[in-house]
Amino acid sequence: MSAPPPTSTRPAVGLRRFRRQAGPQPERCELCAQEVGPGHRHLVDTDARALACACRGCAMLFEQRAAGGRYRAVPERYLIDSEHSLDDGAWEALQIPVGMAFFLRNAAADRLIAFYPSPAGATESDLDPHLWQAVLGESRLARLLLADVEALLLRRTDGASECFLVPIDVCYALVGRMRLHWQGFDGGAEARADLAAFFADVRSRARVPGRDELP
Repeated sequence: MSAPPPTSTRPAVGLRRFRRQAGPQPERCELCAQEVGPGHRHLVDTDARALACACRGCAMLFEQRAAGGRYRAVPERYLIDSEHSLDDGAWEALQIPVGMAFFLRNAAADRLIAFYPSPAGATESDLDPHLWQAVLGESRLARLLLADVEALLLRRTDGASECFLVPIDVCYALVGRMRLHWQGFDGGAEARADLAAFFADVRSRARVPGRDELP
């Protein structure tokens, strides 16, 4: 399962996806070819900046990245910062034109990246490290964020904001959903309803980090 590419950087996937098949094909682990079911784990291919489907056994092998390793297992934790607060000025400083974005740290490039959904996919922009530090760097979830495999997911509505730490594959799934439902300039009623359902699910999974988890 390849992650949706940023709109400005990567071409569409290869023609193998368009082969005629006899019927629906089961998803398989991209390392060992074992069949995987719904809700299976993913690996991040840090060289290709893509996701790969993985069975639980292969995912466990990559829970800890070996030196020079290409793959990292995407964690399964969802966290919420119950004390998070971001005013209008701080949000505007991030230069995100919509009320939602996710932020990750690319370890290989040693840079912070902001993504926000759009009708064309995930729009990417580099984030100034000083800006990150000033706006988000001191938050409890930012200090827990694992490079490449997790993201800070922010949503701002009616002057209030929410902040979650989520697996990176969740953010790419969000981008795909927005591409599917988005209509017009503001997304339309269907996209807004789907977005509300998505964040309700994230909220139900998220927990406040324990004291032992904080750095």
